[in-house]
Amino acid sequence: MKFALVIPDGVADEPQPSLGGKTPLEAANIPHMDEIARLGIVGQTDNVPASMPSGSDVGTMSLFGYSPLEFHTGRAPLEAAAQGIELQQGDWAVRCNLVNVTNERMTSFTAGQYPSDAAKELLTILQRSQCGDSHWKFHAGVSYRNLLIYRSRGVAAPFTKETQSTPPHDITDQEIAPFLPSGPGADVLRELMTESRSLFEQAAVNQERLRNEQLPATQIWLWGLGQRPAFVPFNQRFGVRGAVITAVDLLRGIGRLLGWQVVEVPGATGYLDTDYAAKGRYAIETLSRPDVDFVVVHVEATDEASHEGGVHEKVHAVEQIDQHIVGPLHSWLKSQGDYRILVCPDHPTFLRTRTHSHGFCPFAMCGTGLNPGGEVGYGETAAAASGHVFPAGWDLMGRFIKG
Repeated sequence: MKFALVIPDGVADEPQPSLGGKTPLEAANIPHMDEIARLGIVGQTDNVPASMPSGSDVGTMSLFGYSPLEFHTGRAPLEAAAQGIELQQGDWAVRCNLVNVTNERMTSFTAGQYPSDAAKELLTILQRSQCGDSHWKFHAGVSYRNLLIYRSRGVAAPFTKETQSTPPHDITDQEIAPFLPSGPGADVLRELMTESRSLFEQAAVNQERLRNEQLPATQIWLWGLGQRPAFVPFNQRFGVRGAVITAVDLLRGIGRLLGWQVVEVPGATGYLDTDYAAKGRYAIETLSRPDVDFVVVHVEATDEASHEGGVHEKVHAVEQIDQHIVGPLHSWLKSQGDYRILVCPDHPTFLRTRTHSHGFCPFAMCGTGLNPGGEVGYGETAAAASGHVFPAGWDLMGRFIKG
């Protein structure tokens, strides 16, 4: 049997007055997701425990069948794995965003979707400033998403599990002071953040962006720190061999740690301009291989639309996912024999708040052995009325794979 999971990141939302009281998912033209709902089961899953911050690191871990209460150690270690960075005993990874802070407010958590080549230059400047310290190593990622690694080298890190940090995408347009790192070792993180301000102000790439009337990166924002998690391999847990398609390092990292193949797709950007059709084609090609039983297709665009408050952009993004990914993939699966397909976001991301939220996500799945439940379509209202509820989101994967 072949299995597919499509994740429209953060698509779950509230009813929007501008959409006639419908959510973006309910307002969108999504005939292929609706077909999955009609052919199978619709329900709700709560992927983010109330005691944990809402984010894709926690939400996708649940979706993949792993309790974040047991396995989650922080977001940054997952992204380190994506870059092939091996964390040793005592090492820590810290997420390092390039952001724009103006008048002490978080103007842009992406620094205007900072380009990767310019980001590498800033990371080089940051590393030079730490040349006398053998513990710190900056690693450039994609665009504004980068990493800072603490190598213990036999010396205990200054921070612990009690060190608190806040994702910058949770504080857009807010004053940053209440959200700076706190707890053990937070002073070290804050010092690095402060030092980056003067370094970035003088950087040639930022000066050029200012001349071109583009947002500069004014500083780094450090968050999501943690140590290497100890996952049980997915194949050992569920008996199927997996692969993941995503433009986001976080998902690549989880995939590698679970023992999945990581499939790179040209044109996949992690933003609204991503190549949806290419992701659909690569999903089919990947699942056609004899050594892959299960493919995950993750799309960040719906989440980015919410972070930017773009209601119509969010509707458009989910329609693109439906047309170019869910439709072709489901059609191919039906032609191959036994299969199951699941569509589910990792967490809600509300347009009203422009940030991740806790709460139930709607799912729809169909395929061999999943009897139709009489649903008419896919959306939050239908999911809430269905009676299929997974309060512990990590239980959904076992139901999907094993029936």
